[in-house]
Amino acid sequence: MKVLVTGAAGFIGHHVARRLAETKKCEVLGVDNLSDYYDVDLKRARLAELAARTTTDEFRFLQADFADAEKFAGLVAHFKPAYVVHLGAQPGVRFSMEQPAAYTRANLDGFASVLEACRRTPPKHLVFASSSSVYGAAAQAPFREDDNTDQPISYYGATKKANELMAHSYAHNHGLAVTGLRFFTVYGPWGRPDMAPTLFARAICEGKPLKLFNAGKNLRDFTYVDDIVDGVVKVLLYPPADRAQPATPTAATRAAGLIPGNKDGAASALRIFNLGHHRPVETLLFVQMLEQLLGKKAAVDLLPPQPGDMFETCADLTRIQAAIGFVPKVPLEEGLRRFVAWFRGYYRR
Repeated sequence: MKVLVTGAAGFIGHHVARRLAETKKCEVLGVDNLSDYYDVDLKRARLAELAARTTTDEFRFLQADFADAEKFAGLVAHFKPAYVVHLGAQPGVRFSMEQPAAYTRANLDGFASVLEACRRTPPKHLVFASSSSVYGAAAQAPFREDDNTDQPISYYGATKKANELMAHSYAHNHGLAVTGLRFFTVYGPWGRPDMAPTLFARAICEGKPLKLFNAGKNLRDFTYVDDIVDGVVKVLLYPPADRAQPATPTAATRAAGLIPGNKDGAASALRIFNLGHHRPVETLLFVQMLEQLLGKKAAVDLLPPQPGDMFETCADLTRIQAAIGFVPKVPLEEGLRRFVAWFRGYYRR
């Protein structure tokens, strides 16, 4: 079974590629352009760990930019994957305020390239990463997939909302089977250095001021990466069912995650699922848990809210539980323990 994974040198992409390759039933081709948004050595270390755990029949890596439309379409046509997992993107909410052009290139042009390549060489299923950032400030927790997502706060969130609309168009007009997954604050070993767990752990270890916006009262639905991978892989292997669904959203279509179609009466083969933990905690408590695991107090600097931040994220998991039986298994206490063990080993703290 051939699977193409974009962003394979990234945090979630690394874990998904590894899980698929280790099944011994998949031939995984990982694609990543190894951008320098953060330490490329970390990306190379992830790839080295993947290479050490798999054979070349199970996992191969190709450095390439999926936003290069013609080259990426040629790559997909040559490999002919049965499944595509698109996890490559320009990440980061705050950075999108400073460098929006990077998000336009990777998240808009890049996703258009992926969709067009899949139109030309259709896989059985395309799964792509969306984000809880699509919900915006007006959303009421827990966030449901059918909530209004027309007002994301950050440009990053806006590009992810655009991805969902682009996917809907391709699913509806070209018959692609597509599923978008809205990830909620993913953490764990091999995490990005610009994400809260690593930023906080470094500040604590180095005795540097740890900035907590909104006085540390923001609530985040921290989701351990292994739970995210479980959801991605289970969803991947169960593409959207019959497109001949009624245009009016029924209980069945809502449970299946299908987006209602237009005047032709058919439903789009696009599904949208939340993928989170459903147990949000304050960032201040998150820091306190890290303090205990690292055995050192943090120099906390409590600051006002930051533009672009959401005060709370919490995933309603009703839809994905009904569709594939997804239930997160790793509590925050255990997930942070595993993260700290990796952090100490990799950064030699």
